[in-house]
Parts: sequence; structure tokens; C-alpha cells
Amino acid sequence: MARRLGIGVVGAGSIGIRGALEHLCLPDVQDRTFLAAVCDPEPERAQAAADRYGVQRAYEAFEDLLNDRRVDLVTLCSPIGLHYEQGLAAIRAGKHVHFNKTMTTTAAEATHLIDEAAARGVKLVASPGQMLRPINREIRKLILDGAIGRLSWAVTGAAFGAYHEREDVRQGADVLSNISPIWYWRKPGGGPMYDMTVYGLHTLTGVLGPARRAAGFSGVAIKEREFRGQPYACDADDNTVLLLDFGHEVYAFVHGTFAGMVSAFGGPSYFGARGSIQGGTLNGQPIGYPDREIAESSRIGDTALLPHVVGPHRQMEEAHVFEDTMQLVDWVLDGKPSIVTAEHARHVIEIIEAGYRAAETGTTQELTTTFQPVAD
Repeated sequence: MARRLGIGVVGAGSIGIRGALEHLCLPDVQDRTFLAAVCDPEPERAQAAADRYGVQRAYEAFEDLLNDRRVDLVTLCSPIGLHYEQGLAAIRAGKHVHFNKTMTTTAAEATHLIDEAAARGVKLVASPGQMLRPINREIRKLILDGAIGRLSWAVTGAAFGAYHEREDVRQGADVLSNISPIWYWRKPGGGPMYDMTVYGLHTLTGVLGPARRAAGFSGVAIKEREFRGQPYACDADDNTVLLLDFGHEVYAFVHGTFAGMVSAFGGPSYFGARGSIQGGTLNGQPIGYPDREIAESSRIGDTALLPHVVGPHRQMEEAHVFEDTMQLVDWVLDGKPSIVTAEHARHVIEIIEAGYRAAETGTTQELTTTFQPVAD
């Protein structure tokens, strides 16, 4: 048998279960990977996850997982505010790292991780890999080819609502179904910008390229939320609106709010002198791309067209997380770099960070990071 990579799943919460363990335990990936370890600060949850998904070892301490020689790479399914510290420890332990969104909370943290990884020969993949989706690559081509004329502006964003409180993995009585969502409402790393708007920002910048400046307003509108009858204080911004400047008089409106959506989740709308691209349509007509009929008939939409999302994965939740993890597996085993880069993630992080800073200071912020867009 060819070499298989041992995967360590960090965090047996909502994403750890739905995006990693449920996918990576299936037979179709065992020729390239195996679940070497899982860790969670609640040891009963780690052991329950190991028992259910056939993971070789369960740990309470992250450090013990990193010391496990069977672990070749880790997927960080932990709260966003822990990603920098955990990512740095993993890199220094020689483990390749998949970061669930968002990679870090500041661009400086992301740069440190990128530099450390490069110095140590460690590979990084940072979700969400929105430009793996055929429709987003086709939209980029259409805009570059002038299908909607001179581009004027775009819009993207997402709203928190009560999504996390209502997830199925939080409604039960056992350790794998009573998972608390409260970190989503707290700093650092909480709030809809880091958790949800990040998808649209990856798509927007993947299609248009790096942004140049950011301005915005932001605050905490809902000061307290309830979960399973208990109140919890909230201090992460939940009502943020930004304006981005892409140069050449092209602008974008971006929101991460507690209510309201003005474009498809993760799918910006683009407006030009000769029309618009909204959702999967060009001037109201469906945009053609390979296997569109599969996406339209699938319960997970165009996620079903991601390279590794085949067979049973097309019926499962959070398949895009599994895809990004497999991008890292392929890079390590086959030497083919993924387009789901840490540099792209860093630029999106800088947009969010600069937007918050603009809201605090009342001044437009210059962006300094960049990345290489997907080849046309």
C-alpha cells in the first residue's frame, strides 16, 4: 500500500464532526488517509468521537496530539480565536496544517504562520476554498472578458441570525450532540465577519483580485444571547458594514450582520455597464459551467462539484471542509500545491481587521497584503 497520511482532528465540535470526522472515516479515502487522533478539551467528547468514527487515539490535550508520531497533518476545527496559537504549535511540531475558516484574526498572525511554515517546510491550506468551485472561476472569466461591461460595484455578506443555536449537534443530550456555540459570540474570533462573511470575501477577492482600501462601521447590537435556557454575554461585533476599494473606481459593499442578506451566501453579486451577475445568472440567464446539472440536483448545490466530493460525500454536510482537507493531503502526497492558499486567507483577514479598525478610527484603511489570483 502507498503511504497514507495520519490526520489529527483538533476539536470534536460541530465542524470537527460534520466537516472532518464524518467524511474522513469513510472507506473511499482510506487509501490516502486515516484518522490517527482526535483531541478535545472535554475528554469524554474526544473519546466518544474516537469510538464513533474509528479514530486510533483520543486526547484531551492538544500537545499530546502533536506528540503523536502517527499524525502527519492536523485540521483545526477549534474556535477561530485559537487558530494562531494552535497553528504555530503544529507548524513547529512539523505537522502540515489545514485551517478551518478563519485562519487567524489578524494579518500579522497569518504572516507569522506563513513565514514559520516556509522556514520549516510545512504546508498550509486555509479554508474556505471558494475558487475551487467551477461557477466562481467561470464568473471571473466572464467579468474579465467584459460580459457585463465595465465593472461598477459588487456586494456580498452574511447574517448570523440564530443559526448556531439551532444546529442539530447542539440539541441533544450526549457529548456529541450538546455542543455549546457560545464562542461564536465572543472575542477573539467570534462574530459573523470571521465566521460567515469570510466565504463571500474569499469569493469576491478570488474573482476581482486583492482589495486596496477599506472603510466601515461596526458594533455589537445583541448584547446577550440564549442557549438551552441560559443567557450568555456577547462582545464580538455582530453588525458590520464595509466599503472596499478595488482600484479603477470599482467598489464593493460587504456586510456581516445579525440580520438580513442582500446576495447569495458566499456568492457576491456584480454590477456593470452592460448588466449583472447575480447568483448563478448572467443578466437573468443561467451561467453555463461543467456539470451544472449535478449542482442543481444536489442537496448541497455546487459543493457537489468540488474535486473530492463524490459518492456519499455529495449527500453530507460541510463537504467543503472535507475538500479543503483533501487539498492538503494531495499536496503532501503528490507535491501539487493547492489554490486554497494561506496568502489568500491572510488578505481576507486583513480586510476584516482593517474594517474593524476603520470603524474604530473613522478613517479609511490602506491594505498591504496581496495574493496570486487563480490563473485565468
